[in-house]
Amino acid sequence: MATIQLRNVQLDFTVYEGSSLSLKKHLMRLGSGGRIARDSRNRRVVHALRDVDLDLQAGDRVGLIGPNGSGKTSLLRLLAGIYEPTGGQITVTGQTASLLDVNLGLDHESTGYENIFIRGCMLGFSRAQIEERIDEVIGLSGLGEFLDLPIRTYSVGMQYRLAFSVFTLVQSDILLLDETIGVGDEAFVSRVHDRVNRWLTQSRIFILSAHSPPLIRKFCNKILWMQQGRIHRLGPVDSVLTEYLECSRTTDK
Repeated sequence: MATIQLRNVQLDFTVYEGSSLSLKKHLMRLGSGGRIARDSRNRRVVHALRDVDLDLQAGDRVGLIGPNGSGKTSLLRLLAGIYEPTGGQITVTGQTASLLDVNLGLDHESTGYENIFIRGCMLGFSRAQIEERIDEVIGLSGLGEFLDLPIRTYSVGMQYRLAFSVFTLVQSDILLLDETIGVGDEAFVSRVHDRVNRWLTQSRIFILSAHSPPLIRKFCNKILWMQQGRIHRLGPVDSVLTEYLECSRTTDK
């Protein structure tokens, strides 16, 4: 059984004055472009998410859309357990797996091959379990002899290939991904999409943050449209996506 239930969820970030980080850099690090206000102690507060109510059930394949700063990343990190809500209630039933930070668990001084085991262990797998499926991971990555080199020599795209390939070891009830599943050359993207299709037969709830309409139409049956930290619409792919694209074109004019 897999369910996600959010009731009146709020997520705020306090920006402490005098920090070595500028406000702009701080917001970039948080991945939030929410509304800035002052709290009762006159501190700057970023309202990343406001009044979020959401119910998802097994079988929901959700495309998460919205302009930059709309709250997509904040919502995913909240669902992944990276952030705690500052208000409201979250109830998640089922095991959750997320690929939101490609660099998480990668040791840049170790080889790609060694990092398969490092990241795999961080995901909760034993060495024996990783060895059992390592050929699958290596084949998906397509990195070949580069796996013998330290990953500090890798491009960002190569690091993503490695991170995603290890992530394919995961089987979970709830799967959270971002649009990086569309990153890479044609052969790699094709392999990734095949793997996502396999996940969809295993996971109960799937949430994909994306800007690409073809990607959403391929994998999702619902769209969650975020706007200024709130849910603007949740509904069928065709109707919500059509409205969103029309709104985006109007805004760009």
